[in-house]
Amino acid sequence: MIKEKIRAAYEEMAETYNSLIDHKPHNAYYDRPNTLALLPDVSGKTILDAACGPGKYAEILIEKGATVTGFDISPKMVELANIRNGNKGHFFVHDLSCNIDAIATGSCDIVLCALALHYVEDWALTIKEFHRVLKPNGTLVISIEHPFYEYTFFKSKKYFDVENVKCTWKGFGRPVEVNSFRRPLHECIAPLTDNGFYIDKLVEPKPTKEFELLDPKHFKELSEFPAFMSIRAVKR
Repeated sequence: MIKEKIRAAYEEMAETYNSLIDHKPHNAYYDRPNTLALLPDVSGKTILDAACGPGKYAEILIEKGATVTGFDISPKMVELANIRNGNKGHFFVHDLSCNIDAIATGSCDIVLCALALHYVEDWALTIKEFHRVLKPNGTLVISIEHPFYEYTFFKSKKYFDVENVKCTWKGFGRPVEVNSFRRPLHECIAPLTDNGFYIDKLVEPKPTKEFELLDPKHFKELSEFPAFMSIRAVKR
């Protein structure tokens, strides 16, 4: 089952992922600065960090005065998020593709979901749940792998399909096969607009200068063509 393969991959990578997350270029100097820039002032806000990984985003948001609850499909990632944040946040194991019963309706000011929705085949339920837990006019910020980049990277022949793809990651210790779902741009936008959100801003990010110092090759590539995409949507 694809979901179990995804869980197993992150269980295997968890420790190394956590040790590198603070400064790994694609995360620290590409995804995070561009995604965080889409958030409103978080001080005093209640935030759901959906698919929180080892809790790095939560750490930043808590430092800025937010109250953060997070979840992840990987028990080891949740354990690491709790260690990283101590008693300053609440983290639990949960599958992003299922109802978030632990979070009350209308209880969150912001939902953040960074680089995780490509592990969900059908976004409809997940987006509906994000809409449910948000307060009126609440903000959803997501980052995803760019659909045009993925179409090219995976050499797809069926642009309009949502299809299972996989590649081998070599940057987190022993090579690990990671499964995900590639989708067209329409399937990144329609689940939001069809389920109670309007899109407020869309960013095709560029890497920061810090990225260039650590990885000049990928800095050049990402400065010319995006690998990720970040979206801010508002609950209607």
